[in-house]
Amino acid sequence: MQKKINIQNKKARFEYEILDRYTAGIKLTGTEIKSIRESKARITESFCEFNTTGELFVINMSIEEYLYGHAFNHKTKSERKLLLNKNELKKLYKEVQNVGLTIIPLRLFLSDKGWAKLDIALCKGKKNYDKRDAIKTRESKVQLDRIKKNFN
Repeated sequence: MQKKINIQNKKARFEYEILDRYTAGIKLTGTEIKSIRESKARITESFCEFNTTGELFVINMSIEEYLYGHAFNHKTKSERKLLLNKNELKKLYKEVQNVGLTIIPLRLFLSDKGWAKLDIALCKGKKNYDKRDAIKTRESKVQLDRIKKNFN
């Protein structure tokens, strides 16, 4: 039985307004997938970018070196290709080029078959007043929960 891997980018939900979500596969080497299965990956500072041929890559995703990999180990921060349908790639490319949106990874997980998948989102950056509003609503929710707890 496999251990559930669920590496999240919590910072992205605060920094960006999420418009659309996709689930993409990742092209990995043997030692990379072994490190992911040990939950030794970070996606907090990563983003996605198209290259000149129209392929989507995740940049700045950190996967630590596999402990027993030795000479065949991978680089910790290299570009990794994302696998999506052609129609999805075209739609994302058009949105990024025309509107100026960003593609941010939200979650790295393993599918039922053991494949590494990445939830990506088409995002628009939040302004400072949007962030302050999010903090205000979160704090008011915490205060309401405390009042309800003391009342009961």
